[in-house]
Amino acid sequence: MAELIPDAAAIAAAARLLEQGELVALPTETVYGLGADAENPQAVARIYAAKGRPANHPVIVHLAPGADIAYWATDIPVEATRLIEAFWPGPLTLILKRAAHIPAAVSGGQDSVGLRCPSHPVAQALLREFKGGRGGVAAPSANRFGHVSPTTARHVRDEFGTPPQGPLAAILDGGQSAVGIESTILDLSRMASHGPVLLRPGHISPQQIADVIGVLPALPDAAAPRASGTLDAHYAPATPVALVAAEQLPGLLENAASTGKRIAVMNRSELSAINSVAQYHMPATPEGYAHDLYAALRAMDAVHADLIVVEALPATAPWQGINDRLRRAAFDSAGILERLALTGI
Repeated sequence: MAELIPDAAAIAAAARLLEQGELVALPTETVYGLGADAENPQAVARIYAAKGRPANHPVIVHLAPGADIAYWATDIPVEATRLIEAFWPGPLTLILKRAAHIPAAVSGGQDSVGLRCPSHPVAQALLREFKGGRGGVAAPSANRFGHVSPTTARHVRDEFGTPPQGPLAAILDGGQSAVGIESTILDLSRMASHGPVLLRPGHISPQQIADVIGVLPALPDAAAPRASGTLDAHYAPATPVALVAAEQLPGLLENAASTGKRIAVMNRSELSAINSVAQYHMPATPEGYAHDLYAALRAMDAVHADLIVVEALPATAPWQGINDRLRRAAFDSAGILERLALTGI
């Protein structure tokens, strides 16, 4: 089946494919997900195979609005109920104790499970149709493991091909994802011993969480559950990435031009002259920047430069989720400026 225009018939067809154990890419407000029936271990295994994802790296289960959380989790703290009322549907994933009958495949073998209710209307329509709204769709980002996440259906096709070619049975096109970075992940599975723990920052901030439950979440500890998108190296294009302070950008670009290095640039500030093979002028606000981030990384990667230079962002709370993604994207490129002889700036 080819890419689907998401009318009611297409949504119903996609739901039947999921029920048959097939993989379907679906849009969410954060990024596009690679979906499978969360209660079908064989279908979930197909996600891991398609992505090249380590088997111990958990996926997030997406639920329809009003879903019975108690079917999926046990020992649900009152904080979870309050956060669900405040932020669902939306970009917040809660880690809770996994119910015994939920397959361990979705949690990488852990005793916890990540749950989220997306706000994208196409995702919600699919989740309501799938198993009559009582199922869950395991849906990590629809890209090869560790690569830049997709925020359009085209990005998904770039990763996996156009169905029926490749591992996907269908792609639901819901336009560009509005938020643009993955959900905030909050661990509530160890409230008695650790309280709430922020495993991955995102659009929902720690302060917003604290405003609802009365306490700021702690930083991850050594015993925290494994969660999606939290490895040191992640969200990375094939081209090396370096984060460079705004005041150093002109000198670096001049140095690159003199040494023949091909540089792609993602900048927020105004640069009088861009000595680069490609340039993406990023939005000034955190919301706009997050929306454009992965599309910009993919565009800069496509020019096959020697280096993608990203202007460093403010180290303030509104930029926390974006800085997290950029830090992980650049992790495997540590020392690249020295290797390219671009440190004389």
